[in-house]
Amino acid sequence: MPNKDIIAGFIDTHIHTAPDIKPRILTDVEAAKDAKNEKMKAIVIKSHVESTAGRAILVENITGFKVIGGVCLNSSVGGLNVDAVKITVGLGGKIVWFPTISAPLISVNYENTENILNLIAENDLVLATGHLKSEDIFKIIDYAKSAGIKKMIINHPLTRVVGANIDEQKEMAKYAYLEHCFVACMEKHDNLDPKIIANAIKEVGPEKCIMATDFGQVHNPRPIEGMKMFINSMFGYGIKKANINKMCAKNPSKLFLD
Repeated sequence: MPNKDIIAGFIDTHIHTAPDIKPRILTDVEAAKDAKNEKMKAIVIKSHVESTAGRAILVENITGFKVIGGVCLNSSVGGLNVDAVKITVGLGGKIVWFPTISAPLISVNYENTENILNLIAENDLVLATGHLKSEDIFKIIDYAKSAGIKKMIINHPLTRVVGANIDEQKEMAKYAYLEHCFVACMEKHDNLDPKIIANAIKEVGPEKCIMATDFGQVHNPRPIEGMKMFINSMFGYGIKKANINKMCAKNPSKLFLD
């Protein structure tokens, strides 16, 4: 399969960029320019330690390319902090990630998430589950249903930090999209066999899956190259082009652009 325009029209829903407290292979602006040059539709920039909503505005103004930001509810923004979500809403952020690097330290229950969930619902934001384990993900799904949230992502379910089995993924997919990230297949990460992701996509169905990179680390390729690698890998395991388009264009567009 030739690589010419292979990612045109696609959205990478999970990119880590500089500035950051960890070394990154490229900046917000460079990531947007890369994606624009490949004729992609949009990118989502993520930081574990601060909101990227304001950064997304600046980069979009500089590059003329659609950049989406949000906030990850780790300790550095006050954890499950409704004010951090309010500010992100005010800055045009589109996604709220539940704790990632702070997940082991933060207890998730309805009492400390109710106001956050209501804000997400009222502003039609995307709720993402971060590094929560399956048990807490199912709690959040129930809370989200009660709050009337319509858009939800289960981040990298096959990674060690989440560890959702196929039956759990099928259950989660009844209410959310499962975001499979190619970084899990990298040697310095989970070193996951890409065939496991392909099999999970076939089991759950591409209608409820998203393919993203979660790239940006200095020891991995640039995100646009990671996306091409991911797509070609999935082709190799029998995932059809039409289903790649669903997972990389149609499904993320429903969440972030429709």
